[in-house]
Amino acid sequence: MIKTRLEGLKGIWLDELPSVLWAYKTTARTPTGETPFHLAFRSEAVIQAEVGLASYRIAHPNERKNEEGIRVQLDLLDEVRATVEQWMTRHQDLMAKHFNTKAKPWHFNIGDLILRKVMTATRDPIWGKLGPNWEGPYKISTATEGAPPT
Repeated sequence: MIKTRLEGLKGIWLDELPSVLWAYKTTARTPTGETPFHLAFRSEAVIQAEVGLASYRIAHPNERKNEEGIRVQLDLLDEVRATVEQWMTRHQDLMAKHFNTKAKPWHFNIGDLILRKVMTATRDPIWGKLGPNWEGPYKISTATEGAPPT
C-alpha cells in the first residue's frame, strides 16, 4: 500500500506520507482481522476527516460513556487476543496449504551429483556481486535418516 501510493510522488512524497501511514494503521490486516491501531491501543481510530471537521462526536465528547467504553474494551481484551490468535493460525494454515500445493519434493539417490547454493555468509567477498551462485558439484555418498526409499 505504501509503495503504490508513494511511487509516483517524486517530490511531494513527504507531504503524502502521514496520510498513507494513517491508512495503513487503520486498515484491517488479513492475518489478524484487526487494524494495527486497534491491536496497539485497544480502541477505534477517529479518522482524520472527523478530527478536522466539527462533528458532533468531536464537539460533544461524553466522558462517562468513553470511560465505560474503555472498561468494556479492557474486559474484552482476552477475547480479542484469542480471536486474533485464531485468525493468525487460520491464515498461517492457509499459507502453508498454498505453499505445500506448489512445492515439489526432491529425492536424490546415492551417487547423484548436486550443486549447493552459495549463501551470503559463505560467499567470497572478493568476488562481490559477480561471484558464482552455486558450489559444486557434490556427489551424494550416504542417505540420511527419514529419507524416502529409492
